[in-house]
Amino acid sequence: MKHVSILVPEEAVMTSISDPRMMFAAVNDFLQRAGKAPLFKVELVGLSKEVQLYQGCFSVHVDTLVKDVPRTDLILVPAISGDLSKALEKNKDFIPWIVTQHAKGAEVASLCIGAFLLAATGLLDGKRCSTHWIYANEFRDMFPSITLVDDRIITEEEGLYSSGGANSYWNLLIYLVEKYVGREMAILVSKFFAIEIDRKSQSPFIMFNGQKKHEDESIRAAQEFIEKNVTEKISVEELAVRFAIGRRHFERRFKKATNNTPVEYIQRVKIEAAKKHLENSRKNVNEVMYEVGYSDTKAFRTVFKKITGLSPIDYKNKYNKEAVVA
Repeated sequence: MKHVSILVPEEAVMTSISDPRMMFAAVNDFLQRAGKAPLFKVELVGLSKEVQLYQGCFSVHVDTLVKDVPRTDLILVPAISGDLSKALEKNKDFIPWIVTQHAKGAEVASLCIGAFLLAATGLLDGKRCSTHWIYANEFRDMFPSITLVDDRIITEEEGLYSSGGANSYWNLLIYLVEKYVGREMAILVSKFFAIEIDRKSQSPFIMFNGQKKHEDESIRAAQEFIEKNVTEKISVEELAVRFAIGRRHFERRFKKATNNTPVEYIQRVKIEAAKKHLENSRKNVNEVMYEVGYSDTKAFRTVFKKITGLSPIDYKNKYNKEAVVA
């Protein structure tokens, strides 16, 4: 039987504790209905017997304490909330236990911004990780030695798993069910919980908000110029000249400050503007393309799909209310 330990940290998001428990309980139930033995022993594990969540609105009574779990097979790290630095400090006593269990062979999976607690263990150093896209810049600042792939729903590396934002942790849970039980069970639970199976990207949900928490005033001014001139065709050379910085030096400084090259930043600003037009206006794709400074249909569609994972027309059909009604 697989021993699953769902952590209950302070500042945890309650659904990311209850949903995994419900998922593995459902798998056990399905197995028993098929005349098979249950596969998972699921426990809520904490640093104290009772954990207050949401400023005391809820309390969780754990099944056992970390000190009383000598060995486990799978650790689930739920999403945390609030001030992330304070949340990590409050939950730092989980860290040596997670590290020890991983060294003994346990796999560890973080759900949404539970990635911050997993990252704090050091186990992800030099590896890839996913988390909620809205916390991408903060994650990179706090954990520069980890490669954040903020468009991915799931990452897996050396027994360490992570998931993208919010409800996308369901996709990681189904992925784990498939690994431990098989494809047939993964399909069954995806249908039972009405979750789209095999969703791999959170790109369609990402709202680009350029990283401006840096000290390079010239680069911040360049970012603001790009954002205010979204309809114009802007070259890197033009930006370098405008802000009196040599091109190569400008590109290095821009990448260091924003985690994007100037070309990537220009593209993402334009595509974010295009997304808003497609969501909220009656303009067709070509009209939107011209609005954001593109004249080449193929280039626009290619960049749009690269960033969002959808073609412009598919994006419009998905998010524009009038398109959905039509």
